[in-house]
Amino acid sequence: MAEAATHIADDPDEGWSLPAWTYSDPEFFEVEVARVIRPSWQIVCHVSDVPNPGDFHTLDYVGESVVVVRGRDGALNAFTNVCRHRGARLLDGPSGCARKLVCPYHAWTYDLDGRLTGVPMRETYAMDMADHGLKTVDLEIWRGFVFVRLEDDGGPSVARMMAPYEAEVEPYRFEDLRAFGRVTLRPRVVNWKNVGDNYSDGLHIAVAHPGLKRLMGNGYGVEASAHVDKMWGPIVDKPSANPSERAYQHFLPSVPHLPADRQRLWTYFKLWPNIAFDIYPDQVDFMQWLPVSPTECLIREIAYALPDDRREMKAARYCNWRINRQVNAEDTLLIGRVQDGMASKSFTVGPLSEQEVALRNFCRKIRHAIPEARQHRAPAPGWSRRPHGVQ
Repeated sequence: MAEAATHIADDPDEGWSLPAWTYSDPEFFEVEVARVIRPSWQIVCHVSDVPNPGDFHTLDYVGESVVVVRGRDGALNAFTNVCRHRGARLLDGPSGCARKLVCPYHAWTYDLDGRLTGVPMRETYAMDMADHGLKTVDLEIWRGFVFVRLEDDGGPSVARMMAPYEAEVEPYRFEDLRAFGRVTLRPRVVNWKNVGDNYSDGLHIAVAHPGLKRLMGNGYGVEASAHVDKMWGPIVDKPSANPSERAYQHFLPSVPHLPADRQRLWTYFKLWPNIAFDIYPDQVDFMQWLPVSPTECLIREIAYALPDDRREMKAARYCNWRINRQVNAEDTLLIGRVQDGMASKSFTVGPLSEQEVALRNFCRKIRHAIPEARQHRAPAPGWSRRPHGVQ
């Protein structure tokens, strides 16, 4: 969505959620994939995951497969993972290393910069090989993390999106992070928006996450900027009654590169429309919720950390994992309840508190991208193919 679209002075539906039908309707899903997901930045990996020429990572979403590969010149390149001959997928798996990209179907061969360099029986094709290199994809590296975008609709860069928070992120040395664990994929039988809504919802913390409540007391906060939601909570000194939480409070060591006010602070950033960074003193996680169908999505996540062999840090990271495993389990139940409840014909839209600034911001942006999201009931099928304003 174009950057100007985020500055909407008057939204007549301000204070209301998106209607329930937008969380299950196939036609709406197709439109939001086209207008919201394809033009948005999606995270693939960290530069440290592809250190050498030929190292690659792939990302599959909304019917596309994108590959990020390190070139011989050291630069990173992004392409659709599709041979230009018959459309076969070139590379399999989430990561690997390849000297060249060779199609397993007819052995068309591409160099790491995407150039088509080999075609069996070349003389039988009436084509210019220079015109049939791999299709490039927009790529941006922000603080060491690699993002791709399928389509450019004039929206902001990741750096511009995160500009309001650069000073907060800078001390964490994102560029020096290394993978801590592996990429996990967690399918969820909910619309992708329900995952994001829950992530930015601060009001449910005290009700549904007793562990976070014990760790943060009343200190949890939420704010929204044009393209990023920020949530945060300080870890309190009062020992938790839960063993994992109490151990985290006890073992979390001082982190020399962090300022005093961030030594025991958890901060969360959600980037429009479906990416999040969980920033802890001990590690940094990224998470994205990728649309699969109107009522299915895939949560993709991995943790990164700076090298630190201290026993206290190892213990803190283990406790962090245990704490957030429980939080994830609680959230899985919550989003399932919401998706199920939205199937009721009795529910259309719900009021949003003035404190639900992140949810208001997200709904505003979706309504701007897809004006039909203002309708409380689904319009007649075919609405997306009719002239604008015709019902």
